[in-house]
Amino acid sequence: MRAPLFEQIHPEWQFELKVFKELIENIDTYLQDREITPSRDKIFRALINPIESTRVVIFGQDPYPTQGHANGLAFSVDNSISPLPASLRNIYKELQDDLGATRTNGDLGDWAEQGVMLINRILTTDVGKSLSHERLGWQEITESVASVLGKRNVIAVLWGNSAQQLRTHFSEHSIITSVHPSPLSAYRGFFGSKPFSQVNTKLSSRGFSKINW
Repeated sequence: MRAPLFEQIHPEWQFELKVFKELIENIDTYLQDREITPSRDKIFRALINPIESTRVVIFGQDPYPTQGHANGLAFSVDNSISPLPASLRNIYKELQDDLGATRTNGDLGDWAEQGVMLINRILTTDVGKSLSHERLGWQEITESVASVLGKRNVIAVLWGNSAQQLRTHFSEHSIITSVHPSPLSAYRGFFGSKPFSQVNTKLSSRGFSKINW
């Protein structure tokens, strides 16, 4: 028998999200026998760390729909994936322009280890069908995550309209915004927005170490 999906979450997050336990069980039932991405064991990868370890949160929209791409962290893919998804390539281009840092591997797990939560508004999707799970209730859960983090003064990086719907949960001096890094919008304000140096400046002003992007 499979362990409940809710048990993938760190105990501190289980406590904060306990009101959604039944909803998560219902979503899990719906997902059975469907071809979804990411795989079930990675759905809550963004919530496996204790709450106090999170210094920055970056919100995505929903997982990459291509089979094998999504790995549970927003915008991230396994290092075996080549070529990288277009949004991630654009993120890396802006990182290079912003800080001169070069990345080639797709897994952003090292960011997560430094306290950067990478979480999508919608945590699953059917393979090949973007936004196919937008009515399952994931946004209620991830909005609650935003609320918890906002009360802890976490820095919020909000790319695109879906993420910016959460800005009311964060203080204005903790928010960094731009359009989404997708090829459809990146040239309308993502490129040149310097989010990575902005995050590090805010962390330094609070006495925290910078993220090694």
